Amino acid sequence: MKITASIQARMSSRRLPGKVLRKILGKPLLQWQIERLRRSRLVDSIVIATSTSSMDDQIEDFCRGYGVECYRGPEDDVLTRIAEMVENIGIETHVECYGDSPLVDPAIVDEFIGYFIKHNNLYDYVSSAILTTYPPGLETTLYSGKIIVETNKLVSKDDPLREHAAFNITRFPERFRIKSLEAPSWYRAPDLYLEVDTSEDLWVIEWIISRFLRERHVNFGLSDILNLARRHPKIFKVNSLVERKWMQLRGI
Repeated sequence: MKITASIQARMSSRRLPGKVLRKILGKPLLQWQIERLRRSRLVDSIVIATSTSSMDDQIEDFCRGYGVECYRGPEDDVLTRIAEMVENIGIETHVECYGDSPLVDPAIVDEFIGYFIKHNNLYDYVSSAILTTYPPGLETTLYSGKIIVETNKLVSKDDPLREHAAFNITRFPERFRIKSLEAPSWYRAPDLYLEVDTSEDLWVIEWIISRFLRERHVNFGLSDILNLARRHPKIFKVNSLVERKWMQLRGI
């Protein structure tokens, strides 16, 4: 079973334009995320899924220079972008990632892939993004490639929720075998925001990365971040009041 991870990334973020190429210690956020995903033992390949907008030419240029595959599709119809990428590239099992989550933990990704492989005869879709138990920005979602292609056909072309990809799969629980995985107690931190939507988020992420690099701890994971948060709670309150659009999708 070949496993492909994609990262949805574009320059036209409303609250923090160009965030995926903003640099921390000389590296774009997108590069930090790719480097972390590449440490996964089970992900076979990585694709950056960006849009055909001219603004995102910069992302394609980055991919070309950095040596990572780039796929371009509709800017706002993300469901079509991801479904066509899966179909055209021939992705069998897809790990769906987002450019606003640079601290993805490869060990957790591998745990989810292992669970999916072990229970492949039971589930089409496995995710920790249905309920918020992991820190936002550290969720993992993976599914059989064929079901995102099918979902793209099921959702009306004028449906506003086409701006999301995997979320649309969860709208058809009678059709697809869906499994929601919650964080174990030691990873449960739903109010710790490790995603980048705003300048406050970017400041927190930069502080985290800088702190670990000063300690020469390059391969830090979620457990390390949670230990850091316990020692420096004020730092992680900086972005605690930022409005999160995804909360509406999860009924929060």
